[in-house]
Amino acid sequence: MSTEFILAVDQGTSGTKAVVFDAAGKVVAKATEPLTSYFPHPGFVEQDPVEIYQNVLAATKACLEKFQDVTSADLGAIATCGISNQRETLVLWDESGRPLGNAIVWQCKRSVEICNRLQRTELEQQVRRRTGLVVDPYFSGTKLLWLCENDRQVAEAIRAGRACFGTVDTWLLYNLTGRRRYLTDYTNASRTLLFNIDELDWDAHLLAEYGLTALRLPEARPSSSDYGVTDFEGLLPRAIPISALIGDSHAAAFGERCFSPGAAKATLGTGCSILLNTGAKPVPSEAGMVTTICWSTADRVDYALEGIIVTCGATINWLRDNMGLFVDGRETGKMALAVKDNAGVYLVPAFSGLGAPHWKMDLRAAILGLTFGCDKNHVVRAALESIPYQIKDVVDAMDTDSGVTLQQLKVDGGLTTNHFVMQFLADLLGTEVVNVGIPDVSALGAACLAGLQRGIFGDLDRLEQLNVDQQTYCPGAGMPTAQRDYEGWKRIVQQLTAPPSR
Repeated sequence: MSTEFILAVDQGTSGTKAVVFDAAGKVVAKATEPLTSYFPHPGFVEQDPVEIYQNVLAATKACLEKFQDVTSADLGAIATCGISNQRETLVLWDESGRPLGNAIVWQCKRSVEICNRLQRTELEQQVRRRTGLVVDPYFSGTKLLWLCENDRQVAEAIRAGRACFGTVDTWLLYNLTGRRRYLTDYTNASRTLLFNIDELDWDAHLLAEYGLTALRLPEARPSSSDYGVTDFEGLLPRAIPISALIGDSHAAAFGERCFSPGAAKATLGTGCSILLNTGAKPVPSEAGMVTTICWSTADRVDYALEGIIVTCGATINWLRDNMGLFVDGRETGKMALAVKDNAGVYLVPAFSGLGAPHWKMDLRAAILGLTFGCDKNHVVRAALESIPYQIKDVVDAMDTDSGVTLQQLKVDGGLTTNHFVMQFLADLLGTEVVNVGIPDVSALGAACLAGLQRGIFGDLDRLEQLNVDQQTYCPGAGMPTAQRDYEGWKRIVQQLTAPPSR
């Protein structure tokens, strides 16, 4: 076995993980640094680009110190680096590398009104056809248009050709390489509303329609590629190659080894991203999914259908932090099982709108079906059940679009430790739900792609052989109840999303 190690940086919304993996895909050392978000106005979410970069350096420094503590290996044994990142968050900077303002985070809703305007034009269909995405505040392009309309400095810089656009991967790469490399990968580019997923290049027609022809854009490459070298501002004794860039959800799909059409994964975090590998050709969606790039290497590009659930684990946090129904999220599984069923109580977690396949971003959250016989356990159970219900909505829509019947769903993320949610999901889907048992699966995906580029892993077959500890949930006696209660969920969502009667 190779004695080389791989450093993976997973820059997320709430913080950065830095992880060192060995050549068997095992975690050797890990560190996490929290990252601050700012909320200048209701619905606005921002981060400081300089803080993002410093956050990455801090996590990396702590990880490398742990690596030296737990191994006898020298830092020189770290052969390469892969980076995964929060998607859709955008950064703008000038030729000197100075940010033109805060990063606009994917959660930000400032561009709702712009989306409403675009959705009433012919351009909406062109966007869908060329990018695979829907016009929504979730994606980078609409946030960029908002800045053009509301920030004079940004608008002037773009018109003058002085504004460099990038998602978080590009911003990190630009700084890690001493401002010498201005690149992105296909997955991150595919989340911007500016990228043609058939041509694998920035879409000149859409840029002209947006009035962004003078905007500077990074060169897009496969996820596994040569992205330059870095020593992480002197944290490493020598510069190592950055051999992979990839959006975090796509990295999770690769880390979960979704290598063939029909393979699917769900990341259960703050929100939830469900990716279904559809193979070498993009599959247009007619059922509320988005079409995107799953992952790519120099000789292969795999596409995916994605269902984006806006609120997943954030619902549980809200019940804890805002409603005080429990102290620790680990209590919720027992609370849900303390009652025999949901007693007709449903929680629709549209705190920031309802995502795929409904795309009702102006909807607000609701708890329905309460009676005097209900208590907080029913509300907690309804919150937990809302997660599998939303996943079921997406899986059924994907089946409609692709004609591929789901055989197994791989899951990762913090909520996979909740056995009630996992078993309810298996009962509801009627198929195996497999928790691969890797809490750092996005980092693993980035490391595997970097290792492929470097030659540490010979091919995908070698990656398939990596040992992982997994837990499988099979459909059981709860199937009839789960299916019955899901029918109630569908009726309630239909009522909430129906156009108002005149």
